[in-house]
Amino acid sequence: MSKVHVHRVDVCFGDCDPAGIVFFPNFSKWMDQSSLAFFMACGVPPWRELVKTRGIVGTPLLEIHTRFMKPATYGQTIEVHTTVEEWAVKTFLHRHVVRRGDDLLCEGTEVRAFVVRDPADPDRIKAIPIPEDIKALCL
Repeated sequence: MSKVHVHRVDVCFGDCDPAGIVFFPNFSKWMDQSSLAFFMACGVPPWRELVKTRGIVGTPLLEIHTRFMKPATYGQTIEVHTTVEEWAVKTFLHRHVVRRGDDLLCEGTEVRAFVVRDPADPDRIKAIPIPEDIKALCL
């Protein structure tokens, strides 16, 4: 199991649909924000620094699954609890649990990979084995 990082979000009026309920893609946006915040909280430098020092562009999204249980609305504060549930050779599974207090609003998983620019075609990216030092920071 890995560390858990809690990313707090203040829900704004513009995050909601006309019925005042958070528009569902915003949960994906907040999970994406929480993914980067997780790594930075673990001591991993931001991607813009890693690309300069190690060529690592970031951790793009390969797959996403989301389950919604309860709605949220503007004026509320929600928390995205993020952890790495599984490490593979070139990918990892991020789990996000979105809560408002004790209420479970949403759960999501993301499959991501660490990538660099492809030396054969710099317009493309390619997955690399997960750096052991980065993984160790997250455990």
